[in-house]
Amino acid sequence: MVSPSAIVRTLIAALFAAVIAFAPVHAEQAFTVTTTTVTWSYDDADDGNAIDEDEALLGDEALASDADLGATRRYAPSAALATLGHAKAHFGPFAVIDGSTVRMAGDVDGATPRQFAAMLAAFPTIRRLEMVDCPGSLDEESNLILARAIRRAGIETVVPAGGSVRSGAVELWLAGAKRSAAPDAEFGVHSWADEYGREARDYPANDPVHAEYLGLYREMGMAPEKARQFYALTNSTPFDDVRYLTRDDMARFVTLD
Repeated sequence: MVSPSAIVRTLIAALFAAVIAFAPVHAEQAFTVTTTTVTWSYDDADDGNAIDEDEALLGDEALASDADLGATRRYAPSAALATLGHAKAHFGPFAVIDGSTVRMAGDVDGATPRQFAAMLAAFPTIRRLEMVDCPGSLDEESNLILARAIRRAGIETVVPAGGSVRSGAVELWLAGAKRSAAPDAEFGVHSWADEYGREARDYPANDPVHAEYLGLYREMGMAPEKARQFYALTNSTPFDDVRYLTRDDMARFVTLD
């Protein structure tokens, strides 16, 4: 004979089983997901204006699709950066001197194209880039994006008296819509190297990586033969060394103003 308490326990167990069987259906019907989107903006400490750098990027990210060369420049830093003087605002290595002039000192890294775009958004009348002490690039892809952005903006590039541009920064100077340099300006060049330590001379002559650089030089206004000569000159110096060229040397390859 089954006791009343056993019957009660059996009924309770059956009730729990029924609840468990239906629980996933009810939970699925009641479950809600809430998504929150956060937008970041950046303040420039000098002028107090908030700038949305994504909005100011001017489509530069799209240029990266044909600039992934797998090559990184090695820069040769000077003992100390030259004095930039009084600036209205700073954007990475750029110091805005007035409504038309910006000075540059320092390396190009992954953030520099965005900083350049934000600067142009805040100061759209800038037309002159003075390259005071520019060691080169820590990110070659970003450097090529920046070079094309300088060219597209129609900005003049200038190496002032005592100025120095080296490694990837030479490409930035070449990108100027107009270019000029003081008689004592210096230009440091050397071969690129990939992440495995292979230099330009280690790649076959028909490798696409060479066409990428030659194409960039032609974009910047070099005649095809001059582009080949300049590319050969830079790659004649090993990655771990630097060859310094003068203003007159550079005038052999591009027109100076």
